[in-house]
Amino acid sequence: MAFSLRAGVSSDVGGYRDVNQDAAFTAPWGVGVADGVGGGPAGDLASAALVHRLVAGGSRVPDAAALAGRIHEANWDLGAHVRRDPSLAGMATTFTSIWFTDSGSLLVAHTGDSRAYLLREEQLVRQTRDDSFVQVLVDQGIVREEDAMTHPRRNLITASLRGEASDLVRVTERVPVPGDRWMLCSDGVSDYLPDDAIGEVLRSHTDVTDAAQALVALSLQAGSRDNVTAIVADLVTGPVRAERPRFAGAAAARFAEDIELAG
Repeated sequence: MAFSLRAGVSSDVGGYRDVNQDAAFTAPWGVGVADGVGGGPAGDLASAALVHRLVAGGSRVPDAAALAGRIHEANWDLGAHVRRDPSLAGMATTFTSIWFTDSGSLLVAHTGDSRAYLLREEQLVRQTRDDSFVQVLVDQGIVREEDAMTHPRRNLITASLRGEASDLVRVTERVPVPGDRWMLCSDGVSDYLPDDAIGEVLRSHTDVTDAAQALVALSLQAGSRDNVTAIVADLVTGPVRAERPRFAGAAAARFAEDIELAG
């Protein structure tokens, strides 16, 4: 059975930031969100450059190892920016994506604290583990899961893409199921909306763009002090549609010229 994604995206700079450091893309064969690491230089450049480099490589991905290799190649480009301009040293980004392989399997790629959720048969389950200091405390039983959202060090991440060869990205394979709905977001959403609120929005909005916009609006109403980005993607059956990728956030503001996709 052939699958593709019907996806909607919404991104907002929020009321407390001057620049949107989130970057996102949607395409019938994959979606992804990157969040420039706060406190570092040029987070918007890091997230946008990574997203555009990945998308320019085209849709073809035979397996998890190939997608990991593509991400590492895009990450190398971040390092190239720093080598050309040392003032960018320290720029970094998170990255979370779902991507179809050539054979129709679904891959989940992740590093940092942007998240992926899966709504299947009305049940919402988080599909990624935050690479964060607070998640370590939760794993060790020092901090309760319900207290992690309000922990003062919740934004301290333990992994990101910095243009270094040692940077870690995890890619896992999933079996796509008709009717699945995926939601990817930056921590401007997940730090302010509990899972039950996210699930309610995903269940109550049929249209993917409406759902993404509702998640962003609700996060801002909840007092999000960060950039806010959400992607909602439904798995639909049928051949992959010939649609150009769409960009949002920093990826729409930077490198906005048309790109030629690889095969």
